[in-house]
Amino acid sequence: MSKYGPSRRDLRYRAGFAIAGLSMTAGALAYRGWPTGPGGWEAIGIALVFFGGTLIWAMRKLIRQDYPDET
Repeated sequence: MSKYGPSRRDLRYRAGFAIAGLSMTAGALAYRGWPTGPGGWEAIGIALVFFGGTLIWAMRKLIRQDYPDET
């Protein structure tokens, strides 16, 4: 267990935020279609890296129970 860092509640919020962001990105792709220019691919790539990385990081900490005790 880590003495410092985000609490379990905060990690759950971050994971939910990341899932919502990935869902909205998928929804935008479904509605607008695949990007045609490099700017569109860059925006999609940045969104996927940000939300995907946040989800992986939060889930990893939750599974390992690496958060401070909530007292």
